[in-house]
Amino acid sequence: MEGSLGGGLLSGSDGPQALGETTQAWEELLHRLQETLDLLSPQELRTFRSLLAKLDEEPRVTPLKLELEGGSIAGLARLLAKHYPPDTAARVLVRVLQQLPRTDLLPRWQGFLAYGPVIPRKALKRSYNCVDGDSEDCYDLRGRRNAFLMCVKKNRPGAHRDVHLMKQWLDHCQFEYRSCIDPDKKELLEQLTSFRDGLNEIKDEISCCLVTLMSHGEKGYLKIKDDERVSLEEIFEMFNNKNCPALQEKPKIFIIQACRGERRDSGVETDDEPMELDDIPERKRLPTFSDYFIIYPTQADHVALRHPRTGSVMIEAMTEIFEKYGNKWHIADFFTKVNNKVVHTEFFLRDEPIKVSLVMESTLTRFVYF
Repeated sequence: MEGSLGGGLLSGSDGPQALGETTQAWEELLHRLQETLDLLSPQELRTFRSLLAKLDEEPRVTPLKLELEGGSIAGLARLLAKHYPPDTAARVLVRVLQQLPRTDLLPRWQGFLAYGPVIPRKALKRSYNCVDGDSEDCYDLRGRRNAFLMCVKKNRPGAHRDVHLMKQWLDHCQFEYRSCIDPDKKELLEQLTSFRDGLNEIKDEISCCLVTLMSHGEKGYLKIKDDERVSLEEIFEMFNNKNCPALQEKPKIFIIQACRGERRDSGVETDDEPMELDDIPERKRLPTFSDYFIIYPTQADHVALRHPRTGSVMIEAMTEIFEKYGNKWHIADFFTKVNNKVVHTEFFLRDEPIKVSLVMESTLTRFVYF
C-alpha cells in the first residue's frame, strides 16, 4: 500500500533565417558550437548524435536530418544553430554534454545560457574525473551501464508519470534499460533472472547495474499482481558477488518505490565499539554482499507517498534535484539532497499531515558519479 496524496512557439527547421544567418549573434553561436564539438572524440561524437536524436526538446532533430546534415563537426554545429533559436541550441548542447558525460566543457557556456546557471567549474572537474575513472576513490563507469525498470501501474494512479521520469533519468545517466510493467511474480523473477544472466555474459563490458522496483509493498516484500509477494532479499541476493560475478567490485544500485508497512508519521513540532581486524590474507576475498546501494522512499514499517497526478514523492524529487545539479553529486550525496527536499516538504494524506524520510543502505566501497 502507498499513501495517495490528494489534492512557445516552436522553431522550424529554417528558424535561424528569421534571425538572419549572417548576424553576429548567430555566427558567434555557430563558432562556439563548432569549437566545443571539436573537443569530442569520434566515439563521443557518435554518442552525441544518438543522444541528440532521442532528446525531448522540440522541434526534435530527426535521425534522417542528422544523417544528411550532421555527418561532420561543421555540419553538426550548423544543424544545431539552424534548427534551434540561440538559447535553445545552447541548452540542447549542454543537456547532451551532461549525458555524455562531458561536463568539463560546460564552463565555456557560462554566461551564454539564458535559462539558468551552469554547475561551477570546480565541482564539474571533480565529477568528470571520477566518471572517467581517473580517481582510485571512484568506480570506473566507462563501461556499459545496464538498468532494470519494473513498475506496477494497476491501482497506482500516478505510476505512469514515475515510469516516464525514471526513463528520462536513466537516459540522462546513460543507462541501457529493460522495462517490466505490471508483471506477475513468475514473470518478474524470470525477467530479473534473465537480466542478471545477461550481465554475467558481458562481464568485462558492464560497469554498473541499477534496478528500480515500483509497486505496492510491505515490510521486506513487494506486492505485485493479484497481491503476490516478492521478497526484496531474494532480489538483492540475485545480484550478489556469488550469483552475479560480473558485478564484483562494481556498484549495484537499487531504487525501491514501495511502502514498507502501514505506519504513518504525522511529524513533530518544533557508536559501536571498534573491533580489531585479523591479518588480511594474501589471497583476495570479498564479502558475499558488497558494493550495494539501496534507497527506500520511507522508513521501515511506514507508508510511501504517491500523488495520483504528479507521481511518487521520491521519484519527483529525484528529477527536480537532478535537473538542478546534474551529475555533480556522488550518489549518496545526491540522495541526501533528495531527502532534504522530501523531509522539508509538507504533505497531507486525507487532510492529515504526514511526513516521510528516505532511507539509504550502502556497502559501497568507492564513490559513484553518473
